[in-house]
Amino acid sequence: MAQSTADQTIALKPAAESMTLLVAAVIVHDLEGRRVVLLRRGPGAKFARGLWDLPVGKNEPGEPITETAVRELKEETGVIVAPEDLRLVHVIHGARGVEAPNGFLTVVFAAHRWSGELVNGEPAKHSEVAWVGVDAVPEEFVSTTKEALISYLGNGPSVSLDSWPD
Repeated sequence: MAQSTADQTIALKPAAESMTLLVAAVIVHDLEGRRVVLLRRGPGAKFARGLWDLPVGKNEPGEPITETAVRELKEETGVIVAPEDLRLVHVIHGARGVEAPNGFLTVVFAAHRWSGELVNGEPAKHSEVAWVGVDAVPEEFVSTTKEALISYLGNGPSVSLDSWPD
């Protein structure tokens, strides 16, 4: 990849060893029904087995983050959201994660319009996918995405940090 400057084009080395993992999460929020789509990580999940979470997944090389959000949401839940219906609501910057020893950046979107029927699209990874009342968010929840969800629902801060030294 090259970076264009006023004077010249400089080839940049790949940053694979220090790259921060880019992740997208989606809060599908039924405003009228006062509920959100959540999934419970199953016994085959790579981390946080048994905990609730937002639909979330890793960015593929060359994929815009909005497409990551739309793709992961559909794969995991069957719910379809148009990229233009996504609204940026939170960013999580983690110093390290299970699959991200060099850190991760989770871009959290909210959507109020969707289509499709809610299904467990990845039963090997998730034991349950459900609409959950905004007043009944489970305690057993992945801490980073729970903080983002609670912040979004309460119009709180739009950035949270995880595992960084104080």
